Amino acid sequence: MAFDAPPVRTRAAAVLKSDEEVLAVARKVADELRKGATRRDQERKLPYEELDLLSDSGLLSITVPKEYGGPDVRAATLGNVIAILAAADGSIGQIPQNHFFMIEAIREQGSPEQKRFFFDRILKGERIGNALSEKGSKTARDHDTRVERQGDRYVVNGAKFYSTGVLFAHWIAVVGNDGDGKSWLAFVSPDSKGVTVKDDWSGFGQRVTGSGSTTFENVSVDPFAVLNFGALFESPGPMGPHAQIMHVGIQAGIARGALAEVKDFVVRHARPWKDSGLDRAADEHYLISGIGDLEIRVAASDALLSRAGSYVDHAIAAPSAETVAEASIAVAEAKALSTETALHVSSKLIEYAGSRGTLLEHGLDRFWRNARTHSVHDPVRWKYRAIGDYVLNGIKPPRHGAI
Repeated sequence: MAFDAPPVRTRAAAVLKSDEEVLAVARKVADELRKGATRRDQERKLPYEELDLLSDSGLLSITVPKEYGGPDVRAATLGNVIAILAAADGSIGQIPQNHFFMIEAIREQGSPEQKRFFFDRILKGERIGNALSEKGSKTARDHDTRVERQGDRYVVNGAKFYSTGVLFAHWIAVVGNDGDGKSWLAFVSPDSKGVTVKDDWSGFGQRVTGSGSTTFENVSVDPFAVLNFGALFESPGPMGPHAQIMHVGIQAGIARGALAEVKDFVVRHARPWKDSGLDRAADEHYLISGIGDLEIRVAASDALLSRAGSYVDHAIAAPSAETVAEASIAVAEAKALSTETALHVSSKLIEYAGSRGTLLEHGLDRFWRNARTHSVHDPVRWKYRAIGDYVLNGIKPPRHGAI
């Protein structure tokens, strides 16, 4: 192959075989991630070693098609893996989302040769970071970045922000338009001449996602590493709901993590209110009732995540305007509830933990900050609108990666 690809990752990566094995490995990895999550958040310690752990475990190749050697897990499994990771560390739970989004782009638009090359690299543990959104454009979907054909190469020029995962990536997936307004997706090595990656993300939550700036100055790209991005949404396809179910997983996972923390803190640390006459906060009937309410909300969020996965799988198996719309709406319902649940449970975590729960040493605030920061990625007010318009007027939601 004449493609001037960067050197292959040399560390060995496991190749997982089934949904059940994938979920078991995710739980083991999450146990490791949980140990340093508070410190990483408080010190803004970027998770390079943790991302290598994800690669080595095989979790980053779980959506590679079976014919190319991957397990190609169900959509609900993918969402649940993200939730398991996000329960341990909300930032790390978000980092792989665009990686999996790009795997789907390759599946949908890649040639057989491109699929063989990139899926083989992903099976070896290589990671894809995103360079999609630009903070200076009119909307998050607009692109001033240019990806244009010049002779026998493509050339990329522009600046991106919210470049989640790029600091840890072996490939940067950058979207830009040509002179005719057509959108292209170019896979670029971070080491390519003209690429600059800056660690300048300053969000108060999701602090170690690496979501900073990436600039491209006359970056030369082999045509083999370029896909037609606009074509992904020209006809009905599952790209949108497949991308969004991972965002559901992020919020569902943060809610799970916050619920686990509040139960543990109330039992081990919280003091009963002086008027209760009790020896333990865990015996206070207001707290017992409140924890019961949180348990129901998290269970409902998880149930909608699982339900949405079945709709996405159906849209993948039989894509049509109707199946894709149904999947998008089911995922939007899950995203709306999981977001509200994550914000509610993470707020109640502080309330039920009491004054001691506000101490920095416990790091309990990271759950709310992470949920609130992630929630503005694609605001749920537009989810409710899309759901209502569909069920009331039969209006199908738009086709893009945020619904």
